[in-house]
Amino acid sequence: MIEFKNVSKQYEGKLALDRLNLTIPSRDFFVLVGPSGSGKTTTLKMLNRLIEPTDGNIYFDDQRIIDYDLKQLRQRMGYVLQNIALFPNLNIQENIAIQAESLGWPRKDRVARARHLLAQVDLDPDQYATRMPNELSGGEQQRVGIIRALAIKPQVVLMDEPFSALDPISRKQLQDLVLRLHKKLKMTFIFVTHDMHEALRLGQHIAIMRQGHIQQVGTSAEIMEHPANDFVRGFFQNEHAVRPETVQSLLDDGYGQPTTALPTLPADAPVSELAAMLRQNQAVVVATAQSQRALSTPDLLDYLATKEAD
Repeated sequence: MIEFKNVSKQYEGKLALDRLNLTIPSRDFFVLVGPSGSGKTTTLKMLNRLIEPTDGNIYFDDQRIIDYDLKQLRQRMGYVLQNIALFPNLNIQENIAIQAESLGWPRKDRVARARHLLAQVDLDPDQYATRMPNELSGGEQQRVGIIRALAIKPQVVLMDEPFSALDPISRKQLQDLVLRLHKKLKMTFIFVTHDMHEALRLGQHIAIMRQGHIQQVGTSAEIMEHPANDFVRGFFQNEHAVRPETVQSLLDDGYGQPTTALPTLPADAPVSELAAMLRQNQAVVVATAQSQRALSTPDLLDYLATKEAD
C-alpha cells in the first residue's frame, strides 16, 4: 500500500500540491486524472523520488519513501515514460534487459526474460529481439517501453501519460494490453492521464485532481453516477461533450447482450439519456427492429473510451 500524508510541493512561488492525502491499495490499477497543472505528474514522480516533497511524508509498505535506499526503491518501481526513450544504439532485447544487466543478471537470464516479455505483448521474439528501435512503429516502441519497466519484476509500475502521443487505434490496443498485463501480473499500476475517457476505462480506482488537490476518489461507476462537486461533474461532461451519436451507435459497435426483457429505451435516444438511466439501473434494455439487448454501465464506459472527444 502507498500513502500520501499531508504532502505539499512548492515550486518558486507556485504550490503544486497542497497537503495531499491519498491511499493507493496494493495491486490496484490506480489512475490520476486532471487538467494540465493539476499536480498529477508531480504526485507520480514523488513515488520514485524524481521529485521530493516540500512537506509531508509518503509511505510505501509502511516505510517512509525518504528512508529507502534510492537505488533499491527504484528497483521496486518500474517507470513508463510518455516519450518512450528507448536507447537508439541498443537493440530491442538489450533495451528491455538494461536494468537487469546493471543488476548483474547472467546474459542467458536477461535474454530469456526479454524474449518472454516480448511474447507477452504479442511481439514475436524471433522477429523483434534483435531489431533496432527505429525499425519499430510508435505503438511497438511503447510496448517495449512497457515491458522494459516490467523486466526485473517490480512491485509497482508508474505510467506517465504513456499513450497520449499515439493514434486512437494504437491507444485502444495498448489500453487493452496494460489491462491484460495488470490482471495477469497482479502488480500495482499507477497511471497518469489528462483524458477522462482513458481514466474511466482503465482505473479500478480514479483520483481526480485540480490545482494540487484531490476532488474525488472512487471507481468509474461511483464518479460517473455520483460526482463529488461541480468541477468533477463539469470535467466529466466536458470530456463527453454532446455529440450526434445515439444509443444505436453502441449497438452498431457490438455492445450489449441479447435479452427478451421488455424494452425501456429506443435505439434513437441520445447517449446522454442512456447515461442518465444507467445511474438508476444496472442495465437498460434497448429495442431495435432485429433484437432487444441490455446495455450496462461498463458497455457505455468502454464505448466512450474508444471515442475521441470532439
